[in-house]
Amino acid sequence: MALFHKTPTWVKRLFPNRVWNGNESKIYLTFDDGPVPGATDFVINELGKRNMEATFFMVGDNVRKHESLAKEVLNAGNKIGNHTYNHLLGLKTPTEEYLNNVELCDLIFQEKLGVKSTLFRPPYGWMKYSQARIVSKSYQIAMWDVLSTDYDSKVSPDKVLNICQKNSAASSIILFHDQEKTEHILPAFLPDFLDFVKDQGWETACL
Repeated sequence: MALFHKTPTWVKRLFPNRVWNGNESKIYLTFDDGPVPGATDFVINELGKRNMEATFFMVGDNVRKHESLAKEVLNAGNKIGNHTYNHLLGLKTPTEEYLNNVELCDLIFQEKLGVKSTLFRPPYGWMKYSQARIVSKSYQIAMWDVLSTDYDSKVSPDKVLNICQKNSAASSIILFHDQEKTEHILPAFLPDFLDFVKDQGWETACL
């Protein structure tokens, strides 16, 4: 799903049971791949300065390694979702192995954080039909309306900011990343985009 800055209507129609947009009166900030020190804590602080909230799709192994940081995300009033335990690409993973990995992430959430999430986002945006059919029985599969491309080292911070400002609207679910690749680019565009959100009068919400 990483082909478009704004997800086309025809793609959303191909997968009608997945969540692509939220309530029209709000905007939804989402961050994938954390928690990662240096990235996740920066995001939490910037959100906190503006009384904003977001949804963090966490990798189970990162929660295991950075339990206290994951708890900080929740304590700041944010929500978390399952992003598999090892950030697996469903298309290249046997279905049984993939489902076990999703379950392992859930177990880590419950063991380390005392939380059972009902949200799931497939790493890279792709998963097999067989995987989605079973995952959807326990989770709401949350996708996105706007792809920031913050993970791409070839895209400048100014370009990322422009992509987000140009394509975001009320009800948009925007995909960012709090991971090693984005640790240095986040400070260069995220504060400006969060200020843009406030200037537009949009209220942020968790999925």
